[in-house]
Amino acid sequence: MRLKDKVAIVTGAAGGIGMATARKFAREGARVVIADLDAARVEAARAELADTGAQAIGVRLDVTDAASVAAMVAAVRSRWGRIDCLVNNAGITLDARLVKMTAEQFDRVVNVNLKGVFLCGQAVAGPMIEQGSGVILNASSVVGLYGNFGQTNYAATKAGLIGITKTWARELGPRGVRVAVVCPGFVATSILDTIPPAVMQKMVEKVPLGRLAQPEEIANVYAFLASDEASYINGAVIEVSGGIAL
Repeated sequence: MRLKDKVAIVTGAAGGIGMATARKFAREGARVVIADLDAARVEAARAELADTGAQAIGVRLDVTDAASVAAMVAAVRSRWGRIDCLVNNAGITLDARLVKMTAEQFDRVVNVNLKGVFLCGQAVAGPMIEQGSGVILNASSVVGLYGNFGQTNYAATKAGLIGITKTWARELGPRGVRVAVVCPGFVATSILDTIPPAVMQKMVEKVPLGRLAQPEEIANVYAFLASDEASYINGAVIEVSGGIAL
């Protein structure tokens, strides 16, 4: 098991890619922290992992609130004494064309997708520096690389995460902490539920593999990056999109 006894925090872990990542990490032997805003879904996810024999705890987390983030980190360190990996997966969409997007829509997405990553990354950086090791994995998107119609706010945050990742890789690398960012393409999760079928079909047609990604396919990449097998990967931007940009 490539993550045996490592302590991993996954934000937005109560569903979608986050839950798939928590499952994958648990199967690889990690002690997993399921962190999400919805307390009921957090407990359901924790119970699911516990039923498989995994070591898992659930924490209600508001990534936009520094006190909530600090409390989560303190609880994890109290329980397991260390933090080996943070997967900054939590994110939201509030789509609209530029001419119709409200300031509130823009601010809410930036607050969760960008500030939330900053707060969580800052909170774990100290403990990781102290122990001389750690991995921070940020969830960007192909939208952050190429833009997307109706997603000014989302694209801005996902592009911003690439800049954050490269900066943290420079700052934290000398202290033994690796940072990387994953840019998934279109993944079969509930975040796509609002997209009309005709639009969805056009999206799929752009992918050379001819299908959407499954959440587990993104989770597999996170597991590799969190493992010692990726020990020389730092500051990397890894696109997992089925070749959508080709």
